[in-house]
Amino acid sequence: MTLTQLKYVLAVDTYRHFAAAAESCFVTQPTLSMQINKLEKELDVLIFDRNKHPVEPTVIGAQIIKQARTTMQEAKRIEELVKGSKGQVSGEFRLGIIPTVSTNLLPRFLRVVMEKYPEIELKIEELQTEQILEKLDRDQIDAGILATPLDKTGIIEKPLYYEPFMAYVPKGHRLENEDFVLHSELRLSDMLLLKNGHCFRDSVINLCASAFPDDHSNHKTLEFQSGNFETLIRLANNGFGMTLLPYLMALDLGEEERQFIKPIEHPQPTREISMIYSKVQLKISIIDLLAEEIQAQLPKKLLSPQAETVVNPKIDKKLAG
Repeated sequence: MTLTQLKYVLAVDTYRHFAAAAESCFVTQPTLSMQINKLEKELDVLIFDRNKHPVEPTVIGAQIIKQARTTMQEAKRIEELVKGSKGQVSGEFRLGIIPTVSTNLLPRFLRVVMEKYPEIELKIEELQTEQILEKLDRDQIDAGILATPLDKTGIIEKPLYYEPFMAYVPKGHRLENEDFVLHSELRLSDMLLLKNGHCFRDSVINLCASAFPDDHSNHKTLEFQSGNFETLIRLANNGFGMTLLPYLMALDLGEEERQFIKPIEHPQPTREISMIYSKVQLKISIIDLLAEEIQAQLPKKLLSPQAETVVNPKIDKKLAG
């Protein structure tokens, strides 16, 4: 049994296709298949059911894959221990980040990190929260940036900043003449939302439900199969309601659109944005420097929660009804 064989097994489990797995490992399919066959003969079990399409692990195969993942993680940690002992900050770092954060956060810190730490090979993937958690569990990414708290066993949450929710109130809206938006004016029936799967959508639903619990007019809420705020802004400008935006998104709007941004009354609702990683993660030096560089590029007022309240990034069923 070799680490290479275990690597090939994990690749097949990930892609559920031998050809795709071989391509991801930069080997030919016959080479990959031969090594997996050798391992199966050595163990005297079938790891994969090749009659299924896509390929699926057998019952014992699933257990072997789970242990193989742990073994590969431990092997990688030996390398990280050596680098850490030498004070090296280098190597591949795989980062997942949710879409409602990536657009306005990545441009703020990426260039600085790449110029200061050219030895770090950053691989960044835009993922939704559940995908980040799944890939962390499967050791397919090293860390994720998303909205917290999550309170997941085995996961460490390192808060980066606290981002206020800002109201986008277009011309002609019932609130256009207000200097700020009251909590009681946050009505779900008047709110343009992102599609399912976005934690920002869930936070907005929680916020509206807690501020105006008697508003159950969900039928008036427009939902789009799109994950971008630009669409919501255009629809708001055309009279379809209002929307809420993260602070950094509002900050990056053009001058014409920024005039429609209004703060929400205190205590101002916020979302907590954190870097999350496994409790056994050894690339802590890279995680720490990334967190430091991110915070250095942000307005200082976002770095502590102060009097703001953090909104639950997952729908509170008690509030949402």
